[in-house]
Amino acid sequence: MNPTTVRKLVYAALCLCLGLAMPWIFHLFGAVSGQIFLPMHIPVLLCGFICGPLWGAAVGVIAPLLRSVLFQSPPMFPVAISMAFELAVYGVATGIIYKLLPKKFSYIYVTLIASMIIGRVAGGIAQFALLGFDPAKFSHPMFFSAYFVGALPGIILHIALIPPIVWTLRRFKLTVNENTDT
Repeated sequence: MNPTTVRKLVYAALCLCLGLAMPWIFHLFGAVSGQIFLPMHIPVLLCGFICGPLWGAAVGVIAPLLRSVLFQSPPMFPVAISMAFELAVYGVATGIIYKLLPKKFSYIYVTLIASMIIGRVAGGIAQFALLGFDPAKFSHPMFFSAYFVGALPGIILHIALIPPIVWTLRRFKLTVNENTDT
């Protein structure tokens, strides 16, 4: 195994561990609901930035499913399964978009916001499919309420927290999802 692959594996494993632990960390500080601050999303988004789309997708799929199996939170159906789709798309989107865009601080925000929109749409579609394509169980207003309005504190937290972390990791050459020409 080459050193870059080993680094990606170690970083992805760290992100997965953070994905399992972050909900508890938020609860320790009084954040009662993962649906508000979305703590599991943070390490998945970071993994996409740091390791690239494949590793980001892997962590995105595994984190909610493993957390559900180990700790029964989030509930497997439909939440953990739809989260697996949402977070996998986060990992893929951040990995691809970040790699394609110039390595300037402002483009980290562009990557993050675009990835969060794409991932939320994927999560909503997955939830709708899991609930049998029944608008009575999951409608457009329910989608916007759950994935955008109710998640607004988490969205704001991600926008405030993730870009400085990515920029700092990049400054210290700790990312492995970079173009070689930048």
